[in-house]
Amino acid sequence: MPAAPAGAPAAAPAGALIAARRLTVRHGGGPVLDGVDFAIAPGEIVTVVGPNGSGKSTLVRALLGLEPLAAGSVRRAPGLRIGYVPQRLHIDATLPMTVRRFLSLPHRISDEDAVSCLNRVGLGDIGRRQMAALSGGQFQRVLLARALLAAPDILILDEPTQGLDQPGIAAFYRLIEAVRRETGAAVLMVSHDLNVVMGASDRVVCLNGHVCCEGTPEHVSAAPEYRALFGLDPDLGAGGALALYRHHHDHDHDGDHGHGHDHAHPHHAHPQARPGGGGAHRAAAGPGGERNDA
Repeated sequence: MPAAPAGAPAAAPAGALIAARRLTVRHGGGPVLDGVDFAIAPGEIVTVVGPNGSGKSTLVRALLGLEPLAAGSVRRAPGLRIGYVPQRLHIDATLPMTVRRFLSLPHRISDEDAVSCLNRVGLGDIGRRQMAALSGGQFQRVLLARALLAAPDILILDEPTQGLDQPGIAAFYRLIEAVRRETGAAVLMVSHDLNVVMGASDRVVCLNGHVCCEGTPEHVSAAPEYRALFGLDPDLGAGGALALYRHHHDHDHDGDHGHGHDHAHPHHAHPQARPGGGGAHRAAAGPGGERNDA
């Protein structure tokens, strides 16, 4: 399926976890997001890419109910559970905070649940370690573990690999794939770095205040809108950073996942939910799960 142009909004698919229609956000009188249609289905992995200032984090905040809408609407499935991993979280190094204690904020969990969630993200028994002593990769995995505690229907991750080196980035994305396989949770990932687009993404959305193009990684990397936005030479074909990372990622996989991904998905629209600092939460919505801000 060719990448969908920005001016071709589609109705939200039946069964979408979150769906936004004509979502518009303004800061200081000017539009940050203008008429964005966005939806994510159960079990789907969607990556949003775009340059700095393109509105990626604003989109996430709008979907989480943290940005007032100038126009448009966001609809969420009733009782939707959301796991949110923020772009960054600062913990004062002088404040004693073990991993175990962090996982119990704001609601205490059992030792069994703490060990189970840490094992799920590949950390083992590090509950007694101080959060301030963790490496960047370990810290992000703890945030992911906390987000998984309430068995979310969808994980929303806002540039979760910021500050990690390339091996750490690849390892984190392999972990996200494993989580999707094990739990069936949908994943919405945001990134400004083309080199970290997941090879396992079912769909890539290129954002620059509006949806420039959308489709599989292969289709988006070949789209004129994408190549113009990132200054890529149109004569180089459908290569570029998306394809380079995909190649690297496939070869880093274990033997049980050596296939390429070339799924065809229609142009969708995506919605909104309410976070709580890196945990899993039920989305608050009005009657029918819809919110309209005009």
